[in-house]
Amino acid sequence: MGRGGDRRRTQAYDVELGTAVSLAQQGDEDGFAAAYRLVHPGLLGYLRGLVGDDAEDVASDAWLEIARDVGRFRGDGAGFRGWTATIARHRALDHLRKQRRRPRTSLIEQDVLALPGRADTADAVLESMSTRWALAQIRELPPDQAEAVLLRVVVGLDGPATARVLGKRPGAVRTAAYRGLKRLAEQLTSGSGPERAADAARGAVKDET
Repeated sequence: MGRGGDRRRTQAYDVELGTAVSLAQQGDEDGFAAAYRLVHPGLLGYLRGLVGDDAEDVASDAWLEIARDVGRFRGDGAGFRGWTATIARHRALDHLRKQRRRPRTSLIEQDVLALPGRADTADAVLESMSTRWALAQIRELPPDQAEAVLLRVVVGLDGPATARVLGKRPGAVRTAAYRGLKRLAEQLTSGSGPERAADAARGAVKDET
């Protein structure tokens, strides 16, 4: 299916998420559970890229804050994904500061620690490789590229939302994501990844141009 179909799937996903969030804000436990089910896998993958094996603990802290403040959230399903990613990122940076160590994945440099506070690319790349393999490859990217790709590919944020989470200019984030995806495509083409992944990754690079 082409990019139009991918967009429709993403839109349907965000409509479902928006409905779940609206119910959660009214105190509906099933609504919150549905929002959790839709958001958590991508959020956990993002945190694994930041804090490695501590991702589950950091995710738990993030969800406690999300549950506490969900009533204050204003926006749609896509906005909720960006909002939860921002909270998760803050909790990850707090965790790293407390540990006084660099993340096991070497994604976050000191300049990142000083910062304030289902895209079609995700479908193309992750459908063609195992999540574990994909995260391992993303961890090898330069820090700015790695986090941009994690937010775009694993969490599924668009470019502007990714820029807001990172506190950077959209152009800089777009460039970092493009370079990271191009590098992944080159690795896949060289035969370092599962079969069929090369064409998908090349298509992901085109989406970022």
